[in-house]
Amino acid sequence: MYPAIRRCILVLLVAVATCAQGVAGPAPGQWRGLHVLNYGTDAALVELGEQVPTLAKMGINVLILEINYAFEYQSHPELRMGNTPTTRDGVRKLVATCRANGVRLIPQFSCLGHQSWAKNTFPLLTKYPELDLTPGAFPDNEGIYCREWDPLNPKVYEIVLPMLDELIEAFDADAMHVGMDEVFLIGSEHSPSTKGKDPAKVFAKAVNDLHAHLVGKRGVEMLMWGDRFIDSKVYPYGRWEASDNGTAGAIDLVPKDIIICDWHYGQRDSYPSVPMFIEKGFRVWPAGWNKVEATNALIQYGQRFDGPKMLGHLFTTWSGRKKWSEFPPVVEGLKLLTKAD
Repeated sequence: MYPAIRRCILVLLVAVATCAQGVAGPAPGQWRGLHVLNYGTDAALVELGEQVPTLAKMGINVLILEINYAFEYQSHPELRMGNTPTTRDGVRKLVATCRANGVRLIPQFSCLGHQSWAKNTFPLLTKYPELDLTPGAFPDNEGIYCREWDPLNPKVYEIVLPMLDELIEAFDADAMHVGMDEVFLIGSEHSPSTKGKDPAKVFAKAVNDLHAHLVGKRGVEMLMWGDRFIDSKVYPYGRWEASDNGTAGAIDLVPKDIIICDWHYGQRDSYPSVPMFIEKGFRVWPAGWNKVEATNALIQYGQRFDGPKMLGHLFTTWSGRKKWSEFPPVVEGLKLLTKAD
C-alpha cells in the first residue's frame, strides 16, 4: 500500500476510534504527545498499553516510544539490547491498543548521539567500534557526555537503516523520531573523520541521509529534537538546549518538512526558538519535562503562535516507568491545552 494512502486510512481509523470510545478528542490538528522510554520488553509494553485508554481520555493523542536497541532485530540480532527485548508481536499489540484509543504511535531510534550512557556503551559501537566518531578516545566514556557514531562512515547506514525499516514495519508507522539531540563531538580533535570540517555541513549530512531514507524512500514523516539547530550565541539557552559547536548553520541545509521537537525544560519569559523554527518553515512541537510551571510557561508561549506550523505540545518523561496519567506536568498541562479548545 502506498504510504500516503496508508496515512489517510490511519487518520480515518483514529478519528472513528476516538468518536466511538468517547475520547476527549484534541482540537483538530493539535498534537498532544507523550514521550516515554525504558519499555524494553514485551511485559513492559503491556504495562504501557494498560495506561493508553486513560491517557487518551485525558487528551493524549500521540505516543512516542523511544525503543532504540531494545527490539528483536532480525537484520542485526547482534545489536539487540537486553535478554528479552521487545518483539514484533509485543509491538503489534501496543499498536492495536493505541489505534483503538485514537492514539498515534511513533517509534524513536536515537541516531548519531546518545550511543552510550555513563560507562555503558550501547550495542552499535560495542560491536562495531570502528564506527565510533572518536575511536579509541575517552576510555570508559570519561570526559564526554555520550558517544556518537560517525555520520561520515557509510557502514553506519548499511547497519542502521535496515533496523529503522524493521521498526517502521513492526509499528506500521507513518512517522519516525530520530533523536539527534545533544551532539557535541563533531569536529573534535579526537574525531579523525570530522576534525577540521564544518560541523554544520557534517550535521546536515547526517540529517539529510536519514531524511532521504525515511521520507524519500519509506514515505514516513521524520521528527527530531531541535537543539543542534539553535545557535547559543543568538539564543541564550546554554550549550544543552542550543549549540555552541557550530552545528546551528545546518538549519538552512535540511528539508523543511522535518518536524522539530523544540525541548526546553526551564521556566522562561519567552522561548524565541519557537518562532525562529516557524519562520524558517518548520512545523514545531514544543516539548517540556518535569516542572509544572516550566511546562505551562512553554505551552502558553506556544499558544501565541496558533497556526498550521504549531503542532501542540509534547510531554517528555526521562525516567522509569510510572503511571503517566498522574504525572503532574501532564495533568496540569493538558488542562491548559483543553482550556484553549
